[in-house]
Amino acid sequence: MGKRSRQRQKNQNAGRDNRDTAGWGAGYADIIKENKLFENYYKELGLVPEGEFEQFMEAMREPLPATIRITGYKSHAKEILHCLKEKYFKDIQELEIDGQKIEAPQPLSWYPDEQAWHTNMSRKIIRKSPLLEKFHQFLVSETESGNISRQEAVSMIPPLLLKIEPHHKILDMCAAPGSKTAQLIEMLHADMDVPFPEGFVIANDVDNKRCYLLVHQAKRLNSPCIMVVNHDASCIPTLEINSNGKKDVLFYDRILCDVPCSGDGTMRKNIDVWKKWTTSNSLHLHGKGMELQLRIAVRGVEQLAVGGRMVYSTCSLNPIEDEAVIAALLEKSEGALELADCSADLPGLKWMPGVTSWKLMTKEGQWYTDWSEVPSSRHTQIRPTMFPQKDSEKLASFHLERCMRILPHHQNTGGFFVAVLVKKAPMPWNKRYPKLRKDSKLSSSAAQTSSSKEAPSPGDTPHLPPEGSTEKVERNMMMTPSSPPYSKSFYDLSPDFPKLNVLTRTHEGKKRNLYMVSKELRNVLLNNSERMKVINTGVKVWSRNSEGEEFGCAFRLAQEGIYTLQPYIRSRIIRVSVEDIKVLLTQENPYLSKLEDEAHAQAQKIGMGSIVLKYIPNPNNPGEPQCPIQLCGWRGKTSIRAFVPRNERFHYLRMLGVEVFRDKQGLGQKRSDGEKDGKEEAEDAAEKDEEQEEERACEGDCNEKGLTDSTS
Repeated sequence: MGKRSRQRQKNQNAGRDNRDTAGWGAGYADIIKENKLFENYYKELGLVPEGEFEQFMEAMREPLPATIRITGYKSHAKEILHCLKEKYFKDIQELEIDGQKIEAPQPLSWYPDEQAWHTNMSRKIIRKSPLLEKFHQFLVSETESGNISRQEAVSMIPPLLLKIEPHHKILDMCAAPGSKTAQLIEMLHADMDVPFPEGFVIANDVDNKRCYLLVHQAKRLNSPCIMVVNHDASCIPTLEINSNGKKDVLFYDRILCDVPCSGDGTMRKNIDVWKKWTTSNSLHLHGKGMELQLRIAVRGVEQLAVGGRMVYSTCSLNPIEDEAVIAALLEKSEGALELADCSADLPGLKWMPGVTSWKLMTKEGQWYTDWSEVPSSRHTQIRPTMFPQKDSEKLASFHLERCMRILPHHQNTGGFFVAVLVKKAPMPWNKRYPKLRKDSKLSSSAAQTSSSKEAPSPGDTPHLPPEGSTEKVERNMMMTPSSPPYSKSFYDLSPDFPKLNVLTRTHEGKKRNLYMVSKELRNVLLNNSERMKVINTGVKVWSRNSEGEEFGCAFRLAQEGIYTLQPYIRSRIIRVSVEDIKVLLTQENPYLSKLEDEAHAQAQKIGMGSIVLKYIPNPNNPGEPQCPIQLCGWRGKTSIRAFVPRNERFHYLRMLGVEVFRDKQGLGQKRSDGEKDGKEEAEDAAEKDEEQEEERACEGDCNEKGLTDSTS
């Protein structure tokens, strides 16, 4: 990798991690939170309303509240919310520690359906109370199973403003570490009855290692509609798709452009910013920060369909990185773009309108109000586009007041900037319209060509990892219809099963795992293999099971893809009750006789092999979970077993009213129904063995194919 490539990666990574994963509690008590240059700069700019600057600075010095978001697309979201409110929040309201009453978590007023909450509880307080410790373990476990995400409040805003619908083609340009990407995926799966939404998310990051962090986030959601790619966002390649037998350029209905920035809005959490902040961070950002932000934004709108929306966001409060970039982009567009008015989109969110005038300050404290004042010696650092537009009529037409700046003291958050752009026509350097799909049956892309030459991208040439690098590229191969290793008859798959969407990661030898992608992502994969560097795609639906080959079950169902695959399975389904699920998830290999009569009778009619254990809620019994549950299992000769990862087991047990938590010595699990510790330890060990066995199988698969995807 050359010097420029390394520099580009550093630039694109700067200032983005800090806002995506808000931590629990506060530290850094010994660091002095003072920076006179910062105070002078923002006081002079006047971004904070008059009389509020001291409040603003006090808020910047306070620890950032921890925030959680309940995964919205799963039908279990309401059950998780009910569990949080009834089992934890209600008890916390009455809790006192060291004579001080604990403030219970509160919902974010502007986030829909009470799906996001914040709390000021620190790790120190959590350690002092068994109740809070159980609450913390609940959050950790549910986070690992993908049902809860820890994410800073302001980081949740951009996906909401995109107004995602299930048929949208979405590009996340600078996606790692992936909290916003997870939100986008959830929104695609708003209807859980549709296993394959027509839309998809392509999540990109410039840093290969950070891409695997992104993979980890996306994998928790088990979606067949996500692809992780590794490119420089400022020159991400144009992709092609096959549309009615013709090659077509892919244009996106929605684009998230959360660019690298100086990150001065993250001071409440990223304490180092207090010491390191200067105006050079915004002016320079390792060389040409604002130009990098503008290049990424330009590349984004080039790939946006006419009628589509792009959200531009930063965790910086500085107009140089915010309004200046938007103004430059609007001027370049010559009317093709306009700022959307989002004032009514998030009721309850407090924000300040974008500004139309600002000035620049050097780290030495010298101010410039116009480009004409800048000495030639500073022309490489300070650019004309950093200053406000002089033409008052043109400036008014930009409607910069539609930009949104979130100040920390208004709602106890981090600092943030967001702007929503709508594409009204092709960019001036484009020739033809890409048409935005009006309904789910129409294509979201059309043949738009560019008169300007594209910058070369890593996907246009063979990729060679740098010397000494451990980087490995995942290759996904589509299955051929004539050679499916799974047994269609064993599971009695329905005629509409999309067999062309099954993929593997090896050409030769025994295939260890099988994955599925949506039809639209398959289209992208097939038409861009030489153009695109894919890190990961597909959800695992089958895993090889050599012991089952003798009775036609060479591949057992995988829990990760059960909600994707089950709608097509017409046999080997056992309908289970709440009590059945408790037995299956708390005992290693229960005898069939342990099941209730109805499930027992169904199981006796099914031969050995992989099965689906399906719970259907009873609306007449509100005391039971009111969401469907599907588990993978195995029917043995005389016993039955659930193949469910540990944290997912705990999740389902909690939904069924069984409290599961680790004791302080870490010696297994305790449950509220009074089961013996020895049994608990045995089950815990069995679950560990199962997980390790799966991991070893996966690692062997990855090594065999030259992959580094340990989560597959």
